Amino acid sequence: MKFTSNTLIIVLCFLAFKAYSQENIKAIEKTPVIIGESVTFHSKILNQDRTLNIYLPQGYSADSTKIYPVIYLLDGSVDEDFIHISGLVQFGSFSWINMISETIVVGISNIDRKRDFTFPTTIERDKKDFPTTGESEKFINFIENELQPYIESQYIVNDIKTIIGQSLGGLLVTEILFKKPDLFDNYIIISPSLWWDNQSLLKLEPKSYSSEKKIYIGVGKEGKIMEEDAKQLYEKLNSDKKENTEVHFGFFEKLDHGDTLHLAVYAAFDTLFRVKKD
Repeated sequence: MKFTSNTLIIVLCFLAFKAYSQENIKAIEKTPVIIGESVTFHSKILNQDRTLNIYLPQGYSADSTKIYPVIYLLDGSVDEDFIHISGLVQFGSFSWINMISETIVVGISNIDRKRDFTFPTTIERDKKDFPTTGESEKFINFIENELQPYIESQYIVNDIKTIIGQSLGGLLVTEILFKKPDLFDNYIIISPSLWWDNQSLLKLEPKSYSSEKKIYIGVGKEGKIMEEDAKQLYEKLNSDKKENTEVHFGFFEKLDHGDTLHLAVYAAFDTLFRVKKD
């Protein structure tokens, strides 16, 4: 490779500037960027320690009279969906955006999501391929009788509770909606794995409820079964919905199973929570 004299001058200037910068520009102070806190407690129901990642709105104080709604996030580990969903909540709650109220996010870290998010299957192949599955009833019991009471005792929260789940997490959120709908007010179900156990959950009649519900179902370009099952869930819920229920559906044709969640949750927040202007 040949260098012209002009090129050589530019390179030498760059190296000199870099050396000067390294010598003269030093950080005055370095502090970590903190977006939340991590809490581990022992679950008697699950017989194991469980870790929660918790995002608190800016200005949150235990001494404040302000109370906050809570979003419960499945797949809520730091290396899963906790950070980017908490970012959406923070962004959406900025006063100039005003899409969602300031909200606490409780990310539930995984240990064995196949076990926790699935009910027992009658399909022998699935039993063989996924031998730990089938304990969603116990996990729902944990959410109802340990997790929610813990959050309500440790943080200043109101009665508004939302749950978000994607893939097998979407299957679990659907199961909660069908079997214990009063556990949450808002259900965000993204790319649900309703194929589990030959779509048996879709054949179940949802349990009745009296409180207001807001439901958002989203799916990407994820193949015929995933797309049709999500649409069938929407149609099932929408056809029999009560007066105090909203059911919405979003199809994200440019996204797939791996990247639908983020934009779908943004759309859900915008659809379910934004105050509509006259």
